[in-house]
Amino acid sequence: MEEPGETREFEMSLSDGGSDDDIPLTLPADGSHSGSIRKGCDPFAQTQRSKLQHRRARINQQINKEMRMRAGAENLFRATTNNKVRETVALELSFVNSNLQLLKEELEELNSNMEAYQMDSEAVNVPMIPLGLKETKEVDFTVSVQDFICEHYGEDSSLYDKEIKELIELRQAMRTPSRNQAGLELLMEYYNQLYYLDQRFFPAHRNLGVQFHWYDSLTGVPSCQRALAFEKGSVLFNIGALYTQIGARQDRSAACGIDRAIDAFQRAAGAFNYLKENFSNAPSLDMSCPSLCMLVRLMVAQVQECVFERVTLTTQDTHFTSQLCLAQEAARVSDVYLLVQQTMTQPLMKDYVPFSWASMVQVKSEHFRALSHYYAAVALCDHVLSAEGQDCDEEAEKAYLQFYVNVPAGPPLCQILRDPEKRRKLGKAHLRRAVIRHEEAMRVHSLCKILRKMDILQDVLSLTHKRSLDKYSELDREDDFDETAEAPEIQSHTHWKPDITPPNFSTVQVTDIFQRLGPLSVFCARARWGPVRLICLQRREGGLGLTLRGDSPVLVAGVVPGGCAEEAGLREGDYIVAVDGQDCKWAKHGEVVHMLKSCSDRGVEISVVTLHSYDTQQVERRAIVPSHGSDKENTRQRLLSGAKGQSSASLLNWNRKKKREGSGVTKRIGSTFSLSFGSIRDTEAMY
Repeated sequence: MEEPGETREFEMSLSDGGSDDDIPLTLPADGSHSGSIRKGCDPFAQTQRSKLQHRRARINQQINKEMRMRAGAENLFRATTNNKVRETVALELSFVNSNLQLLKEELEELNSNMEAYQMDSEAVNVPMIPLGLKETKEVDFTVSVQDFICEHYGEDSSLYDKEIKELIELRQAMRTPSRNQAGLELLMEYYNQLYYLDQRFFPAHRNLGVQFHWYDSLTGVPSCQRALAFEKGSVLFNIGALYTQIGARQDRSAACGIDRAIDAFQRAAGAFNYLKENFSNAPSLDMSCPSLCMLVRLMVAQVQECVFERVTLTTQDTHFTSQLCLAQEAARVSDVYLLVQQTMTQPLMKDYVPFSWASMVQVKSEHFRALSHYYAAVALCDHVLSAEGQDCDEEAEKAYLQFYVNVPAGPPLCQILRDPEKRRKLGKAHLRRAVIRHEEAMRVHSLCKILRKMDILQDVLSLTHKRSLDKYSELDREDDFDETAEAPEIQSHTHWKPDITPPNFSTVQVTDIFQRLGPLSVFCARARWGPVRLICLQRREGGLGLTLRGDSPVLVAGVVPGGCAEEAGLREGDYIVAVDGQDCKWAKHGEVVHMLKSCSDRGVEISVVTLHSYDTQQVERRAIVPSHGSDKENTRQRLLSGAKGQSSASLLNWNRKKKREGSGVTKRIGSTFSLSFGSIRDTEAMY
């Protein structure tokens, strides 16, 4: 029977309140622990953020239950011909759909709870939009991994109980990351560890049989797949979501807090963009291309808002050009939020994005457009001709000539600057537009029940609206009988363009949990070899009669015809995995030679394995590495492996979307057919 969401597997392709919201788990008193030293948050800690995530998890489970009931009822409705049964089932379906709608509304309200993720601060700043983490069920790798070790590697799986436990504990901790750098490193560690898991236990022709259950971050709809790429993509999504929470909690009343928020939102945008570009066939809407495009644009808009706040914080003077700069920065923020609003109203996203998000984005677009006109009015009305000379006035005129989208009709702009009355009237026109925009922002705000509960947003809108009204009253005169002219549109501009910072996985170094299985160049899921053979060698006058090459593991590069090794059954292409019962999968060339030479008169017993022709085409396909850095994920994995002494030609770990630009450079990997040893410094030697 086909599992839900299993029709197209998700694949990798290249083409809460205060600062104490997160209470980390502590280690045992004796300091003992297994595996990663990084731990998740205490799942029983009663913090604002944890309560929110607990409620999300409960709703996700209820939605899952209701959807299963609905699927069963729909199947019964289609299968039965009894009218009475059909009426009963139809009534049950109506009840289930009603429950689902209520649950989704409750989840939407949780997803719109922005205040739980904000930092308590006396500063009045517009709240940011964070994302809740995707929830997932527990996964028990024990049986599947044990079976694979026995079947594929031919080893006693009970010897790897500690490693399996460590993997399960790491995944369990990853479900509740703390909202700080340690939480990010925990997610990164698990993400990087999935590379090794893929190499060890996920051959190309089959999957491990482990099912990964994840819930949509906004709707709670469950998805289940066996593809490891689904697990990777979901973890990567949570990395981006955690960055949004870290960015939202920063105290933006100081420049350092704003800088941290900018960095977090840029990294969140980078994670979502990386997910969009490198994964395909998303089983849930939150990881679909339209949703990720929307999230990237939302994060960029929040970065731009932080940039405006930083410029406002550092601009203390009331100079004409400084106020023009603030006006253009505010117009830029309004433009990017308008772009986000347009993305949210696309057909697929319109019914998916929470109404409070769409309302907040519209409020911000109107709010910052109002601010741009306010600062334009302040620049015009407070401007006086410089007493320092003509150079300063020429600089102001030059900045003003580039201020509007289109030059307004009427007197030249330079003449307006020199005439106080004309400046007053144009400033009054800008303020009129500012008041209209402020009122529109307040109207949209009042239509959303969730936003009405956010006192800080209400305070910001009220304060800025009152400030514009007060300024308008200052400029208004009883003898103003002329109709106020329409203020021209302000040209948006920024001095700090946001960057999309892609995730840097190499910052968190990990060690392969199952490294005792042997080097990945040989002992991986995609390789096939025969059972371990025990060879007894007895030294003769001519030596053992074999030629060795390479490290970790050492390869039998040649066997002397008629020699001791050939008679004992040793073959060219065998890998030495043990000498006299001592494991040497990771042993260096010199270490194996020393063990062979120090054998006693009774001889030496060596254990060897032979790689078979498992798929020569696969080997060569994995050996092709695109040049000029176009294969970003493979470059990341080479860096990851290189940091631990692995060969730079690691086996690729995901299915790829073809990238035809850029030529390929062939690099051969270690196997029976193409022997390459990145760490070899010695040549072949006969013993």
